[in-house]
Amino acid sequence: MKRITFFLFMLLISGATCFPHNLITGKVVDKKTKNQLTGANIMVTGTYFGTVTDQFGTFTLKTDSIIKSITISFVGYAVKTIPVTRPGENFLIELEPTSMELTQIVVSSTTINNLKSISKVDADLRAANTSQDVLRMVPGLFIAQHAGGGKAEQIFLRGIDNDHGTDIDISVDGIPVNMVSHAHGQGYADLHFLIPELVSSIDFGKGPYYTDHGNFNTSGYVGFHTPDRLDRSMVKIEGGMFNTLRGVTMLNLLGDGNQKKQSAYLASEIMMTNGPFESPQNFVRMNLVAKYINYIDPHRKLIFELSTLSSKWDASGQIPERAVKEGLISRFGSIDDTEGGYTGHTNAMVKLVNNKSGRSLAENMFYFTDYHFELYSNFTFFLKNPVDGDQIRQKEKRKIYGYKTRYKFESFLGEFASTTEIGGGFRYDDINNIELSNTKSREITLKQMALGNIDEVNAFAYANESLEKGKWIINLGLRGDYFKFDYDNRLDTIYKTNSKTKFRLSPKFNLLYNLNTNVQLYLKSGIGFHSNDTRIILSDNPGEILPMAMGSDVGTVFKIGKRFIGQTALWYLYMQSELVYVGDDAIVEPGGRTQRFGLDVSARYQFTNWLFGDLDLNMAHPRYLDEPRGENYVPLAPTFTSIGGITLKHSSGFNGSLRYRYVKNRPANEQNTVTAWGYSVADMVINYTRQKYEIGLTIENLFNSEWNEAQFDTESRLYNEPKPVSELHFTPGTPFFVKMKASFFF
Repeated sequence: MKRITFFLFMLLISGATCFPHNLITGKVVDKKTKNQLTGANIMVTGTYFGTVTDQFGTFTLKTDSIIKSITISFVGYAVKTIPVTRPGENFLIELEPTSMELTQIVVSSTTINNLKSISKVDADLRAANTSQDVLRMVPGLFIAQHAGGGKAEQIFLRGIDNDHGTDIDISVDGIPVNMVSHAHGQGYADLHFLIPELVSSIDFGKGPYYTDHGNFNTSGYVGFHTPDRLDRSMVKIEGGMFNTLRGVTMLNLLGDGNQKKQSAYLASEIMMTNGPFESPQNFVRMNLVAKYINYIDPHRKLIFELSTLSSKWDASGQIPERAVKEGLISRFGSIDDTEGGYTGHTNAMVKLVNNKSGRSLAENMFYFTDYHFELYSNFTFFLKNPVDGDQIRQKEKRKIYGYKTRYKFESFLGEFASTTEIGGGFRYDDINNIELSNTKSREITLKQMALGNIDEVNAFAYANESLEKGKWIINLGLRGDYFKFDYDNRLDTIYKTNSKTKFRLSPKFNLLYNLNTNVQLYLKSGIGFHSNDTRIILSDNPGEILPMAMGSDVGTVFKIGKRFIGQTALWYLYMQSELVYVGDDAIVEPGGRTQRFGLDVSARYQFTNWLFGDLDLNMAHPRYLDEPRGENYVPLAPTFTSIGGITLKHSSGFNGSLRYRYVKNRPANEQNTVTAWGYSVADMVINYTRQKYEIGLTIENLFNSEWNEAQFDTESRLYNEPKPVSELHFTPGTPFFVKMKASFFF
């Protein structure tokens, strides 16, 4: 480890003192709006050598050879080739908007996250109407909702039941969504403050291979980004079955921000539904987002962002199979219909971005989150309290203070083109009155089982070095994370703050080889971690404080002809400790060691200028390492999933999609004696879009399949039942559901 640290330090020093042999710089903008295009590909024509534009639309192409021309491409724009007449030339490149084509996708890459080619296609083709839809854009990621729509989704990725975010790092505009030491589970990630129509791009990666992502980045990460400006204002109204109503407003407040060197917009969302359940959900969610950008000069911009969420709901919870089979309730009935909750989430962020002539990029970001949460659940009904029932309340209030900085610069290290990034920051969670209580009908508190205050601090720093020569790209990274955990148990008669600290180093090594302009091969490897809950860390049985995850990918991204792009990956993931959420005790406790290996396959094909197809296949083999064979299954871990569909985008204005998602049966416990049932569900979207308006129809569960969304093997007892029963408990998936919408643009 010391050798790796010394080598990275020498690379940073060497990179900072070497100067580029030859530079071609420029800026890429939309020809009509003159807005900068972030993420456009700049390639030396006919080669695999190139770069991408940054947040200002600028680029620097480093080379020590003669360049005759460069080719510029970006999803949704016509490909453009321009000649290079002299070294050091600076370009202003205007791209013409056009229909989306796979010819606009570049496979060869200078970044280790080579899945971005796939994600750009998906973001352009798939409509996102809910926060769940935007999560599903990550190939192989599945979700389940089981508490009335207001609770964070259960997430599955790469053979891992992430619960609500234990092993996946989620952020919006750099603001972390995961909640450490949360009242309902470690890494809890409630994404419902994100308005889907505001998602401009999705950045994701699988595995623990990325130095700028720390806690929870084991199975992968997902970063959502909202636009700097709105091209137009919009009002949308949606209505559907089950008394569903949704309204969205997006207002461009300053008009042509490019001319005024500033932009601002305001967006709001309100959603109400009763859902398909016999006991109405009474779900109400309200969102408000404001964003302001000030372009101080061509190389600096200041960003202010504010968002707030308020949500409340009732829920029917998870119901036991026996109650349905015996006719006590229907699939959409309930045992305890007083479940539900309230939550509020306010984020504030300010960021300064400084780009010096396209050769370096510096970012400084401060963020603040004010959050409250109150959830009522009943997993076991009358198992522990045969008179009043086992309903629990989980509640907390927290404030999060955070800072991030990063500095990225490009140079030459001998004959290698060098890209160096260093960064750091801190996050402080101030959690007050985090509670677990036994309640009745929400109104009566029967017993307080846990109550306390948590202070948790994470300070981090990282260095990342990419070296490029010829067809090869070598990436080395090292990340260090320091944690301090404090807990004050308010149920103790004597005041005492328990405290513990821990530090972890996470090295990364990635290798890319551009075989030609249409094939890239890669090897990724690295170590990551997820932190444990503070209350467990400071208990008598703490387990691992920062359990390690070690993984590796071997794969390829490739194009066949002009109309097919694919990606395959063989992967392995070892986890030092699986964190297990314990239902009615409402705690996360350390589990045993696990390993997983699997295969990911993604394919995108363009049949015609207006018809596209996509397919994702994801296979995983998860097992506990310290349990006997046959008793080492990982409960609820998906073993085979698939999503796919066809998408129509016609110049006449008609567009839409027909999509499916499939999950295979999987074990619900370690012995595989209870099965979590698989399902296949199809959805359809049809829209007619004109310059000033859009009308559309969405049908979820087109064929009215009977399926279970969330599923658990739970021991429970119904009222007057002589003894408890351990069996599958589930939340039914949405039945046939029709929704219509109308949008107006101005």
